[in-house]
Amino acid sequence: MGGLFKMFKEDVDVVFDQDPAARSRVEVILTYAGLHAIWSHRIAHACYKKKFFFLARVISQISRFFTGIEIHPGAKIGRRFFIDHGMGVVIGETCDIGDNVTIFQGVTLGGTGKEKGKRHPTLKDYSLVATGAKVLGSITIGENSKVGAGSVVLHDVPDHSTVVGIPGQVVVQNGKKVRKDLDHHKMPDPVADQFTKMEKELNELKTEIQELKQGVKKDDN
Repeated sequence: MGGLFKMFKEDVDVVFDQDPAARSRVEVILTYAGLHAIWSHRIAHACYKKKFFFLARVISQISRFFTGIEIHPGAKIGRRFFIDHGMGVVIGETCDIGDNVTIFQGVTLGGTGKEKGKRHPTLKDYSLVATGAKVLGSITIGENSKVGAGSVVLHDVPDHSTVVGIPGQVVVQNGKKVRKDLDHHKMPDPVADQFTKMEKELNELKTEIQELKQGVKKDDN
């Protein structure tokens, strides 16, 4: 029990390290939904390990109702975990999260629906997943690596790397730029592609109709 309370204290301490808006411990303890979700999960996970699966699930669902953050009680979460503005965060059952990890609102650490057993991501120490990113499948985000906002990551990310885009691509590794041709304004857009295809087909039809009209005029002459 003493170890659990020590982790609770560390969870408060990391808020002050990561969030410049934090003013006092009372404010953090009473108003930070991410902290409430983490504490609830630590209790639910302790129950889960003792095979009190129903109780663990009830605790996690109550926490989800009040915080908007869904963490499966089976997920393993290390020390000093920080969820900033956590609404919409989803963390799957077989996730394994290291120490000093930070994630932001709208992040999904989920499965692809294909795996059995270990089917959710592993986040190593000091990794960060930014707003709205989706990390899917039994993959590993390396130590001290970052996932950019809105990215969809389906493959392993090496240590000390930054990955962005859909699908996620490593753009920085060990402080050096990896890809020089990544243009965010040229990211795949299936809707725009369909419109472009339709426009091309319409132009082809207009050309054919024009040619048919010209052929009819010649026959009349």
